[in-house]
Amino acid sequence: MTKAKALARAKINLTLHVTGQRQDGYHLLDSLVVFADYGDTVSVHEAEGLTLRISGPKAAGLPGGEDNLVLCAARLAGVSDALITLDKHLPAAAGIGGGSADAAATLRALCISHGAAIPTPEQILELGADVPICLAGKSLRMGGIGERIDPVPAIPPLPAILVNPGLAVHTPDVFRALTFRNGTPMPDVPAFSSVADCAKWLAQQRNDLEGPAMQLCPSIGDCLAALRDQNAVFARMSGSGATCFGLFKTPGAARAECHALRRAHPEWWVQAVILGGEAPEGQSRRDTT
Repeated sequence: MTKAKALARAKINLTLHVTGQRQDGYHLLDSLVVFADYGDTVSVHEAEGLTLRISGPKAAGLPGGEDNLVLCAARLAGVSDALITLDKHLPAAAGIGGGSADAAATLRALCISHGAAIPTPEQILELGADVPICLAGKSLRMGGIGERIDPVPAIPPLPAILVNPGLAVHTPDVFRALTFRNGTPMPDVPAFSSVADCAKWLAQQRNDLEGPAMQLCPSIGDCLAALRDQNAVFARMSGSGATCFGLFKTPGAARAECHALRRAHPEWWVQAVILGGEAPEGQSRRDTT
């Protein structure tokens, strides 16, 4: 019997400015983060001992051992008696916070099923830099190494397509390929009235990791070009890659172009989504549009 369920929505960095580097080597970031209405699902069941079961279309090759972030999150919450099922739909090492979102969803589910307390901010950050904002699960500005989270004006629903070439890009490798340390921070986020308004502002901002990631994975450039060829009003890489996003004028346009991209590139992971807005907890589209 399922005791609790939580959605681990894909995290998308609409911007990602690298603004400095600490003495311990961690880079300082300034990023506008939104979430998609699509993701993984974490379910908690009664059991003796702590066990993780992974299923879903993106389960293949995903390590399910003790260092999986789902189990790390459960242990951090003090839970040792649960069967946790991870229904995996997001690609791994893809720049969309899959593992971090799974850890955050685990903490939320265990609060319901076991009455577990949310760990301290410092403990949550130890799970991963993206876990704090994934735990918040709404459009926010993320700074520092992930510990600083600030509100932004409401982001309107943004019809989009997520595209991943099926290649993993490892974040440490991308940061090592970065050739500068002190970029300018992001300006204040304005209130957007439309997709076009948001796209115009985003075009003036950056993802400083896009260039280094593209050097390591040239297919990222192919994904961006394909999105632009399919009439995206704006396209950029998310996080450290390799997933890219394209914004479209309407949900119908995004769905139609999603079908076209899947036909043209069957080897890619392609998903039509809505970014921003704020999908109610537990809701996700599991369709194949």
